[in-house]
Amino acid sequence: MEVVAEFGLRVVSQFQSPTLAFLIGGVLLAASGSKLVIPDAIYKFAVFMLLMRIGLNGGMEIREANLADMILPALAATGLGAGIVLLGLITLARLPGIRRDDAIATAGLFGAVSASTLGAAMVLLEQDGITYEAWVPALYPFMDIPALVLAIVLARLHAEKEGKSKGKRLSVWAIVKDSLQGSALSALILGLLLGLFTNPGRVFDTFYDPLFRGLLSVLMLIMGMEAWQRLNELRRVAQWYAVYAAIMPLVHGLLAFGFGYLIHLATGFSPGGVILLAVLASSS
Repeated sequence: MEVVAEFGLRVVSQFQSPTLAFLIGGVLLAASGSKLVIPDAIYKFAVFMLLMRIGLNGGMEIREANLADMILPALAATGLGAGIVLLGLITLARLPGIRRDDAIATAGLFGAVSASTLGAAMVLLEQDGITYEAWVPALYPFMDIPALVLAIVLARLHAEKEGKSKGKRLSVWAIVKDSLQGSALSALILGLLLGLFTNPGRVFDTFYDPLFRGLLSVLMLIMGMEAWQRLNELRRVAQWYAVYAAIMPLVHGLLAFGFGYLIHLATGFSPGGVILLAVLASSS
C-alpha cells in the first residue's frame, strides 16, 4: 500500500509542476472557448530553440563522452523505431475498419519522436534531481529516421501490391535525405554539430539554456489547446484509433524501458537515461 500511496502522491505532484500545469492550462482555455491564438511563427521558433538547446548540449557532452557507451543505446533506439512500426503493422492493421495503408502511416507517426515531449521529460527529471547522460536526447534521429523510412517503404510495397503505385523506383536514401532535411531534425543535427565541433558554451549559457523552460511552457500550452481541439476528430474516425492511441504509447515506453534496463545492467546506463529512452519511444 505504501508503494501505491507514494505513486499517487508523485502523480499529483507532477500535475502541479509548471510543465504539466501549462499543458492543462491549454486544455482548459480551449475547453472554455477562449479565442487566444498563439501565432504559428512563435510555435516554430520555440521548437527550433528547444531542439537547438538539446542539440548543443548533447554535442558538447558527446565530445567528453566515451563513444562506446553510446553504441547499445543507439542500437536500441534504432531497433525500437523500426519495431514500433512493425508492431503497428501486426496490430492496428488487423483491426476491423482500419485500412492497411492508414495503419502503416499511423505506426510511422508513433515511431517518430515528439521534441516537446522529450523536452518536458528532461525538465521533469531535472526537477526531481534524476541525472542522465546529456547525449541521450541525441538518440532522437536514431529512432525517428528508421521508423519513418520503414513506414514509407512498407506503404510503397503495399501500394505496389494493390496496383496503386505509379512505378517510380523506391529510393531509401531519398527517404533518409528527406527526413534529415525536415525542420525538427535539421535543427537538432545543427545543434549537435555545433556543440561537437565548435565552442558554443557562452551562447548556450547566456541564451539557449535560460530560455529553455520558458519556451517549453509555451509549447505545452499550445499542445494542450491542440489536444482539446482534436478530441472532436475522434468522432469522425474508427474508434480503434483512440484505443490504439491510449494503449500503444504505454506499450512502446515499457518495451524501451526494458531494453534500457538491460543496457543499464550491462554498461551502467543511468536510470535517467533509461527513462528518456522510454519517453522517446512513447512520445507520439
